[in-house]
Amino acid sequence: MNKDIITIPTAIVIAGIIVGCAIIYTRVPSQIVQKPAIQSGVININPVSGDDHIRGTPDADIIVVEFSDLECQFCKVFHATMQKVMSEYGTNGKVAWVYRHFPLSIHPKAQHEAVAPECAWELGGNDMFWRYTDKIFSITPSNNQLDLAKLPIIAQELGLDINKFNTCLASTKYDDKIQKQYQDGIRVGIGSVDNSGTPYSVLIDKKGNKVPLNGAQPYAVVKQLIDAMLAQ
Repeated sequence: MNKDIITIPTAIVIAGIIVGCAIIYTRVPSQIVQKPAIQSGVININPVSGDDHIRGTPDADIIVVEFSDLECQFCKVFHATMQKVMSEYGTNGKVAWVYRHFPLSIHPKAQHEAVAPECAWELGGNDMFWRYTDKIFSITPSNNQLDLAKLPIIAQELGLDINKFNTCLASTKYDDKIQKQYQDGIRVGIGSVDNSGTPYSVLIDKKGNKVPLNGAQPYAVVKQLIDAMLAQ
């Protein structure tokens, strides 16, 4: 079986879920909900590795690999959705969450902001990466409006060595990593005709089946996709 695509019965079930939820959520403001798309064929995504930041157990039944921009308003909404997903599915090892950077050119501050949680990881480990990322999303107005002076303030509030953090933030040591993740997102299809942008996620089960999820989908949509994949 080609593990880059879901089986036909599962695809039908998942497609039905997405279509149904799209109808249910047509009354939700369009700036929050973006219509998901079932992608056929091979999903060319780099496998999860030690270079990734994972929230949850690496051997979870489903891994959600999200491509995100810290200044994207849709990403801010979806980040809260994924926090809710992890509160339900992460504690029992059903779902893990991988964050990959995809700073959009329309948000010039996003590239610099992407370095900040990497520096937090360097100084405080994986949990600190996630705490820092959570904090940025909780305070940013989005759309390139975060005051970059807040980046070291966040680090200080989280108990990081502020001098080491500022040195890291001013360096280019994580530029290649961020660019590599960005190019991975391009290969997946972000920015193509069918895939509008961030957030963009790929759900991967233990069999290697992959299901794409485009946009800041509501919790109910994500939950039903996860449940369908867990049931197959």
